[in-house]
Amino acid sequence: MRLTGVPLQITVVVVALAAIVATVRLAPRVSGGRAMDVLARLGLILGCQLCVVLAVLDVANASFDFYGSWGDLVGVRAKTRNLAVPPANASAANRSALVTPDPTAPRYRLPAGQGRIDSVVIHGTRTLINERAFVYLPQQYFAASDRTRFPVLVAFTGYPGDAQNLITHLGLPRTVAQEVAAGRMPPTIVVMLRSTVAPPRDTECTDIPHGPQAETFFAQDVPVALASAYRTADRAAGWGAMGDSTGGYCAAKLVMRNSDRYSAGISLAGYYHALQDFTTGDLYGRSKAYRDENDLLWRLRHLPSPPVSILLTTSRVGEKDYAQTRRFLALTRPPMRVASITLPFGGHHFSTWRRELPPALQWLGARLAGGTPTGSFTGRPTGPGTSGAPGPGGRSLSVGRR
Repeated sequence: MRLTGVPLQITVVVVALAAIVATVRLAPRVSGGRAMDVLARLGLILGCQLCVVLAVLDVANASFDFYGSWGDLVGVRAKTRNLAVPPANASAANRSALVTPDPTAPRYRLPAGQGRIDSVVIHGTRTLINERAFVYLPQQYFAASDRTRFPVLVAFTGYPGDAQNLITHLGLPRTVAQEVAAGRMPPTIVVMLRSTVAPPRDTECTDIPHGPQAETFFAQDVPVALASAYRTADRAAGWGAMGDSTGGYCAAKLVMRNSDRYSAGISLAGYYHALQDFTTGDLYGRSKAYRDENDLLWRLRHLPSPPVSILLTTSRVGEKDYAQTRRFLALTRPPMRVASITLPFGGHHFSTWRRELPPALQWLGARLAGGTPTGSFTGRPTGPGTSGAPGPGGRSLSVGRR
């Protein structure tokens, strides 16, 4: 049974209910004071609680896709390196050895006129990392000439998570299509990835000494691979990154540390330095200097500002990153530019990020070069909304009621 499938959910819920019934019925039979009775009652309680906890965890995982497969859960990576390269007469999107079709991934269809989503594997030539991804192509991509290039948005999930969360829970391709159709964003290619490349380890998009080179994969391998298979912008001005939670930290760090590859980033409730724990292991080889280099607030205090643009989103109530976001805004100096969306309240979940997504995409679209927008694109949020609190180092955007 699939880890996120309905059959497994039904099974664990039924088992949990059966455990509760069994505990109620059997408890009177072991109500004595003998050691065996005490141990039996303890076993009934622990078994019942274990079944209930597993049922809750499975339903929650199925709802948010923290772990998309049994392999992700136990740390066994699917074999993607040896997927066959498609024949020469395959479609242009599938001819590159660096981007190959993923026959095992879910297939997603958009309404007519909104574009296409490809399920692919991206093969890293520098890092030898192979990572599943979904690539959204706007409808304009198929109508344009072969010489037309399009801006690119590289989007990351949080941790743990699966790239399909950006489709099923955040609604990223659908929202991009709507903003493009309304003329508030230029037609943009969107590649959707998870933020870790070595599950279940949380790599925090870091080049780990003697470990996975996650940052190099996202900063170098991904752009090269995508450019070999799609008509992508050929300058950093046409590339942006975004993500939620851990993905937000990844996006901001990727842009700030690789301004030659990315020019703008969106951090949806991201944080500003990685907390090392049992999921990350030693990220920096015990080097304080390398840890500082990956701390975004430290970079603003001690290093020259990169020529990039960053949008940060947070909530006064419901997000833990509010104080650090204000600090980031206060520390920002030219040539770096920063903007913010601050909600009065909003939890650390997709319903909050879906509210912030349309104005965030409009902001990004105004800053990405490499494509020709449709309609009267201005890049400014439209319609009534709740004003974000202006930060000391930047301007605020509006969030429409959705």
